[in-house]
Amino acid sequence: MPTSKLKNKVIVVMPAFNAAFTIAKTVADIPKEFVDEIILVDDCSSDSTAEVARQLGLTVIVHDQNKGYGGNQKTCYAVALDHDADFVIMIHPDYQYDSRIVPVALKILELGLCDVVLGNRVRTRKECLAGGMPVYKYLANRMLTFVENLTLGQNLGEFHSGFRAYNRKVLTTIPYHQNSDNFVFDTQFLVQAVHFGFVIGDVPVPVRYFKEASSINFMKSVMYGIHSLWIIVELFFHNIRIRKSALFNK
Repeated sequence: MPTSKLKNKVIVVMPAFNAAFTIAKTVADIPKEFVDEIILVDDCSSDSTAEVARQLGLTVIVHDQNKGYGGNQKTCYAVALDHDADFVIMIHPDYQYDSRIVPVALKILELGLCDVVLGNRVRTRKECLAGGMPVYKYLANRMLTFVENLTLGQNLGEFHSGFRAYNRKVLTTIPYHQNSDNFVFDTQFLVQAVHFGFVIGDVPVPVRYFKEASSINFMKSVMYGIHSLWIIVELFFHNIRIRKSALFNK
């Protein structure tokens, strides 16, 4: 990989599961001059995800058993830190997020304007639905984000994005290994980022929902929503010392 235009080491991480048909398109959109290495962690896929990633020249880590979406990210970040990353960008390899915004997110981190940068898909209802986002997911995203912004004192377009960029300090401070191995890992991570005083911002990305893009079903979405709200309650209990949580201890 070419050396990035930034003075720091930039690593893209991709938590992958059965993404063989979309990896190439996702990687092709990443401006390579801004990235030093791309690491893909294959969570015991049943397709040729790992083989395709190796053909593309990525650094490939393969789990010998499925560890879940959160468990996959734990490996992604641990390996990126071991490879001396200063900035880490997490992108789903299913082409649901536009990788061309990598330089924009990196510049915000480099300037020190934010410690965490999210891709915001929710700009207008019309755009979300036209991009294929199911109505129930749009409504759930709006409801959860409203509650999370209100209770956590943030003003983000959405809390539930699969495009995330972090500076190194975020990943060395947040005890993410204590988090769930499932999808709620993402919400836990952001609530932790708020708790530890990191500045979070977002940049616009288009909405892409299509057959090959990963997506959880209705019942899993409901459980994800319930668990996301519980994390806020957990933080509240932790802060008033009713019930301490390992998620919020350094």
